[in-house]
Amino acid sequence: LSDIGCNEDIPETQPTIEGNAIQKAEYIKNNYGYDCFADDTGLEVDALNGEPGVYSARYAGPQRNAEDNMNKLLSALQNKPNRKAQFKTVIALHLNGKLKSFTGICKGEITSEKHGEKGFGYDPIFKAEGYTQTFAEISLEEKNKIGHRGKAVSMLVNYLENLSE
Repeated sequence: LSDIGCNEDIPETQPTIEGNAIQKAEYIKNNYGYDCFADDTGLEVDALNGEPGVYSARYAGPQRNAEDNMNKLLSALQNKPNRKAQFKTVIALHLNGKLKSFTGICKGEITSEKHGEKGFGYDPIFKAEGYTQTFAEISLEEKNKIGHRGKAVSMLVNYLENLSE
């Protein structure tokens, strides 16, 4: 963003992950004139009606602290048997006057304790379906294969490759 002179915080005021991704891509297109892509990501927990969702980064407050966010989530899930959750990334692409979006989802569950040192955000408490380790315990290569961001990026790349054919 600094390469195009964008040094301000891009608004993220939409009520959905999809809405925020689109808002950010449209902001760059409308204010700087560039085709671009933008993304937004969130963790959606079934037992909490989709929370933290669009507020994932600031779930425990504006300080955006991962430890605080995880602690608040673990506290909210105490005594709740349903720990199903999913990570969702949406990439919005503004290209040649068209807007297209790509959604990557990784289903799993929230663990009862933090495990692992890798990754960031909620990785130490998220275990993908079919895995016994959290995102913070598996390799980055494995996480990118099964994770929400990797899936969304793969869809975007596939779309762009097919445009040129």
